[in-house]
Amino acid sequence: MITDKVKATIKKYGLLKKGDSLVVGVSGGPDSVALLYLLKDLSKELNLSLHVAHLDHMMRADSSLDRKFVETLAEKLNIPFTCARVNITQLAAKGSLEEIARNARLGFLFRVCREHHTKKIALGHNLDDQAETVLMRILRGAGLYGLSAILPKRNIAGYEIIRPLIEVKRKEIEAYLKKRRVKPRLDSTNLDEVYFRNRIREDLLPLLEKKYNRNIREVLANMAQSSGSDYEYLRNAATCAMKGVKTQVSLSRLARLHPAIQRLVLRQCIANTAGDTRRLTFQHIREIEDLIANRPPDSIVDLPKNVAVTKKKNRLIFRLKKRQ
Repeated sequence: MITDKVKATIKKYGLLKKGDSLVVGVSGGPDSVALLYLLKDLSKELNLSLHVAHLDHMMRADSSLDRKFVETLAEKLNIPFTCARVNITQLAAKGSLEEIARNARLGFLFRVCREHHTKKIALGHNLDDQAETVLMRILRGAGLYGLSAILPKRNIAGYEIIRPLIEVKRKEIEAYLKKRRVKPRLDSTNLDEVYFRNRIREDLLPLLEKKYNRNIREVLANMAQSSGSDYEYLRNAATCAMKGVKTQVSLSRLARLHPAIQRLVLRQCIANTAGDTRRLTFQHIREIEDLIANRPPDSIVDLPKNVAVTKKKNRLIFRLKKRQ
């Protein structure tokens, strides 16, 4: 039963505790609608205080109907509702559509959290999303952190993002909504094969399932869970090694660390400088390693997001370059 599976996930990862107040991101699609119903059912048992948040990306002509659907649903379930509109396509002229959409969504959810005095956000990612993400990361070339894919619980900028459906299959969600006679909104862009994720979902995963491993989705999700545990252990070790380190690190100190920890320390220095490590690739890390091993003092490596790494005689310095 889906409710039992969600309860088990909540307990396993410590996603919720009694009396929690949380913002639920609801797009109107099957996953987020199912999540809202399930959390509403659990709210009495756990004494949860829920608030529905919906962001209209304005990427489809009928996107306003999604907002009306979610607003009506929140009213039906007697849950407070907040919405906003952002023209993502217009903003995307300044960068990656995917990254701008993600930042807009998170910024909106963080604002709703601040307004309603909570730091916890529930999102509707499921096991199939997890499998698709792992496969995408493999094809793009990911390290251990990338293979961790969609974490059940993650802290971003002091806000805790939880995913209670991460061990539930998409077909289980669809069956649950059908049983409850709930018809969610369907995003037509999920069928557009221009998008990389959709090609993974519609073409590659079914092929792997049919010809190689019928349990491929579970296998990929298990890989993410295992990678996440391993990464967490290494990240904690790197945190210990990072004591006193923000945007400068001693070369002799780095040399004493295992290469896996060295790389995590470098990534953390970059995150401390740029705010995150998005767009950072393994090749960038390799270039920094070459800077350390082979290049003379005062050599510089340029990284995404305007970050520069300078090698001095005894240390590495990470900084943001001045914009021209």
